[in-house]
Amino acid sequence: MVRKPSLMLMVIMLMVPQIVETIYSPALRSIADTFAVTPLQAAQTLSIYFIAFAIGVVFWGITADKYGRRPAMLLGLFIYSCATLTALVTEHFYVVMLARAASAFGIAVGSVVTQTMLRDSFSGEELSKVFSLMGMGISISPVIGMALGGQLVRQAGYQAVFATLFILAIMLLGYNGLKLPETRQTRQPLQLSLLGKTMFKDSQIWFSATLVATFNIALFAYYQLGGFVFEKLGYSVQEFGYSGLVLGIGTLFGSYCNKALLARKVDQSKLLSLATALLTIGSIGVYFLNHSIWFLVPMLLVVMAFGVAIPNVLSTALLNYRQHVGSAGALLGLMYYLIIGVGLAVAGIIQHLGTVLVVCALLTIVARSLKR
Repeated sequence: MVRKPSLMLMVIMLMVPQIVETIYSPALRSIADTFAVTPLQAAQTLSIYFIAFAIGVVFWGITADKYGRRPAMLLGLFIYSCATLTALVTEHFYVVMLARAASAFGIAVGSVVTQTMLRDSFSGEELSKVFSLMGMGISISPVIGMALGGQLVRQAGYQAVFATLFILAIMLLGYNGLKLPETRQTRQPLQLSLLGKTMFKDSQIWFSATLVATFNIALFAYYQLGGFVFEKLGYSVQEFGYSGLVLGIGTLFGSYCNKALLARKVDQSKLLSLATALLTIGSIGVYFLNHSIWFLVPMLLVVMAFGVAIPNVLSTALLNYRQHVGSAGALLGLMYYLIIGVGLAVAGIIQHLGTVLVVCALLTIVARSLKR
């Protein structure tokens, strides 16, 4: 009998990639100043992160199917540890960029392998409830990342952020080495080319990838551009970090509402309609209040939408691919993380949070309209 993984460990492993990203956001100004690069160049490290993350998702998903979930997780965490140490000790911006890409590649294992292990161990309504619990964990990760990042940058600059990430990497590697079980039950012959063609032609997969991407771009655009918005409004990096507390409450509330509505047997399509409405109203509000600190109020609706949408999309995306769930999850991840990476690259060029959010809302509405 296959041992189920600890849900607490699974929550932590899904939270870590977002903590890694959001803890870095308050350090963008420090990095720009230290390495004498423009804010645009510093912000583009986020798009590089997601593109490398997409490649990592594919690699670790295939590795998890071929060699097992546990070996894939441990190797990914080892690579992540080495990359964070490199980012800490280097004195060159291009090495920071490469280290960020390598760390994203490594920590991608926490996303795809964790989801694969959950799909190995749970199914049906139980899986939806588990993903809802995961969503609540993910909702507080930006709070931790933003608040901690703001404090660390205030105390010792971006180096403190990378030092903290290295310590976290070593702790995760050691704990997973001791506690993580193997959940792969059967080894199926892998026909990646056939699987890829099947998924590429599957409209449900494209629908899921688009929704995951648009809600993530809306969330991470804030972490990419919010620090510079705060600076223009006359607020400090530390205060930007504290804003994560406010937004984290919104995401947590959205995840809690999602869990409560699922318990009441509310149809998932209705929950996605709710998330779309929240994203649309919030995006319009941010667009018109972008020159005032009050833009945080409609931004709460945006992050609530994320908390409602993501668990419902991910729990149903791969129902028809259970035999190769690791590789299927990897290919799905490749699709939406590439879209996220490109979207954040465009957001970095636009440099206007409200505009980016409105575009995300429009894309979500179009995707849902086409689905019907």
